[in-house]
Amino acid sequence: MKKFVIGLLAIFVLTACAGGSSASIQGQWKLVSYGSASSQTPAAPDVETSIEFLDGKLSGNVGCNGFGGDYKVDGDTITFKSVMATLMFCEGPVGDQETATLSVLYESAAFALDGNMLTLTSADGNSVVVLERK
Repeated sequence: MKKFVIGLLAIFVLTACAGGSSASIQGQWKLVSYGSASSQTPAAPDVETSIEFLDGKLSGNVGCNGFGGDYKVDGDTITFKSVMATLMFCEGPVGDQETATLSVLYESAAFALDGNMLTLTSADGNSVVVLERK
């Protein structure tokens, strides 16, 4: 009985430790807000947005053009590489949110994952994009 309890306890501890490391940016996200760190602009209402991080590949659409590229996570920094987007003309709030969001995705950014919220902050700290897990 003693061995059974110790074994059960060991399994519980290992499971708890594994659960803490499962937080990941991988998956699909929707745009919540963008802009300067001190003045966020809410995402355009009634506009479907999606950004997906999957196995080092980035893809998405934040209202007008599709985009894609590569990313690499190192600690709390994410580096984007070879990000390209289609070139349709986008104006108004949708164009503004696309320009602001893609400007962060064209460089390295610090990121913070808090539950279902992902915040990307540009390397210079001036631009922030907030995403929510879908």
